[in-house]
Amino acid sequence: MTSRNDQNQEEDTQPQRVPRRTPMACQFCRGRKLKCDGRPICANCERRSIACVYVPV
Repeated sequence: MTSRNDQNQEEDTQPQRVPRRTPMACQFCRGRKLKCDGRPICANCERRSIACVYVPV
């Protein structure tokens, strides 16, 4: 049986996952303030069957 202290130490030693930031969002995701995955045709545009357009800022 492990004590509560041992469990906390195990959780503290695991590295925290840092989400990667997409360099640029497509026009649709930017307009709707959605999370864009940055692929040539992002998941949001693919799901809606619309053109995925990236415009540099």
